[in-house]
Amino acid sequence: MDQLDVALVEAMRENPRVGDLELSRITRVARATVQSRLAKMEAAGIITGYGPDIDLIAAGHPVIAFVTLEIAQGSLDAVTEELESLPNVLDAYVTSGAADVVCRIAATSHEDLQTVLLHISQSGTVVRSTSVIVLSELVKPRVLPMLRKGATGSSSRAPAYRG
Repeated sequence: MDQLDVALVEAMRENPRVGDLELSRITRVARATVQSRLAKMEAAGIITGYGPDIDLIAAGHPVIAFVTLEIAQGSLDAVTEELESLPNVLDAYVTSGAADVVCRIAATSHEDLQTVLLHISQSGTVVRSTSVIVLSELVKPRVLPMLRKGATGSSSRAPAYRG
């Protein structure tokens, strides 16, 4: 990604409902350039969607927990199916170290979280689980600082916008 790609992503984050024409005005590049760059980032899998960001607390799921799972040897597919079947599991990752899987769970209450954790612990493929409940959010999910840091120096701006 170069500086223009990052500028486009940043403009889209700051103005989530904006169209290509307004993006061209914000980033000071031609509309065709905006469309081309967005299409390339979508094709490359960099931009994966345009859905709204959801505030889990405002949506009625104020209890968030990170859960580590130690699973039975060779049961990754079964654990994947099990976790995908639970709507409270927001995401899950295969990890190195003592835990095999780390997942993030949202719940409406501590009782709701307990129900999900009991369901997971009763799975025949989970050997052990450990939970950590989130008390508050310290750094909001973000990618722009990292993208800005890694952006290459060149950006293709239309001649009319140089200056």
